[in-house]
Amino acid sequence: MKSSFRALFGVLLACSAWLAAAQDIQERTLKFGHLNNADHPVSFGVKRFAELVAAKSGGKLKVQEFPASQLGNELQQQSALQGGVQELSAPATTSLAGIVKEFGLVDFPFSVASFAQADALLDGPFGQALLAKLPEKGLVSLGYWDLGFRNVTNSKRPITQSGDLEGLKLRVIPNPVFLETFKAFKANPVPMPFAELYGALESKAVDGQENPFAVILSNKFYEVNSFVSATNHVYAANIILVSKKFWDRLSPTEQKILREAADEARNYQRTVSRAAAQKAVGDLQARGMKYNELKPGEQARMREIVKPVLAKFAASYDPAIVKLYETELAKARKQ
Repeated sequence: MKSSFRALFGVLLACSAWLAAAQDIQERTLKFGHLNNADHPVSFGVKRFAELVAAKSGGKLKVQEFPASQLGNELQQQSALQGGVQELSAPATTSLAGIVKEFGLVDFPFSVASFAQADALLDGPFGQALLAKLPEKGLVSLGYWDLGFRNVTNSKRPITQSGDLEGLKLRVIPNPVFLETFKAFKANPVPMPFAELYGALESKAVDGQENPFAVILSNKFYEVNSFVSATNHVYAANIILVSKKFWDRLSPTEQKILREAADEARNYQRTVSRAAAQKAVGDLQARGMKYNELKPGEQARMREIVKPVLAKFAASYDPAIVKLYETELAKARKQ
C-alpha cells in the first residue's frame, strides 16, 4: 500500500512540475533575421532551431525566419536587437568588433587550419570569454555556428601568392582587422555592407570580395567574378544573438529551451555547412569559375606579412583576453 502511495505521489509531483514548466512558457513569436539566402547553411540552421524550439515549447514559442537581409544589414539588425524590436540574429562574429573589439581576435588571418581547431577555440574558454562581454552591450549569445573559411574571388586574375592581391579593389567587411590585413597585402580594401556587394561587383565598383565558398555560391557571385582562389585566410563563424531586453523577459524555462535548441541546432548546422562548402567548389567550377589554390608555403609567407598588423591590434585589446586567446589557440592547434 505504501509503495502504491509513493508511486502515486511521484506521479503527482511529476505532473505538477510539468504543469509549472508549461505555465512558464508563454505564446511568443520570435523574429530571427540574418543576411544569408534561404538556401544557405545558416538558414538551414535557423530552420532546425525553429523546429526544436517549437517541439520543446509545445508549439508556444514560434521562430519566424527573415533571411537575405530582410530586416536590414548587420549593424541595423544589431541595433534592433539592442533596442528590443528584434529577438534573434545570426551575423558573422566580424560584425561585433565595433562593440567588443576583442572579437577582432577571431578574425586574425591564418590562425586556425582546420574545423576541429576552430571549434576548440570558439567552444572553449576563449570563445566563452568573448560571449561574456556581450550582455553589457545589450546582447546575449547562444553560441557559434559555422560560416567557413574565407576565400577570395575577383574578375581580374587567380590569386596564387600574396603579390597577386596588389592593387585589387576588394570589398571587405567593415572591420578594422580585415581592412588592415588586406592593406598589408597591398590590396585596396573597400568596406561595404554585404547587401550592397553583388551590385558593386556587377558595376565593377569593386574587383572582388572574400567569403566562404557556400556564400559565394548562394549569392551567385560566379555571375560577376571569374576567379575563385582558395586562400582560406580566415575562419569565419556565425554567432547566435538574442536581444537582452527580450531575453530578460523570458522565464528560466523559456531561456533553457532556447539554449538547448541552439546547442542541438549547432551540431547539425556545422555538419551541413561543412558539407556544403566542399560541394560548392565543384558547383562554382561547373558555373564557369576558374578555381585555384595557393602555391605551397604561401600561407606561411602571408602569415609573416600580416604579423605587424596582428601585433598592433593585440596591443590594443584587453591583455587578459589576448593571453587567453594565445593559450587556447596553442591548445587548439594540437587538435
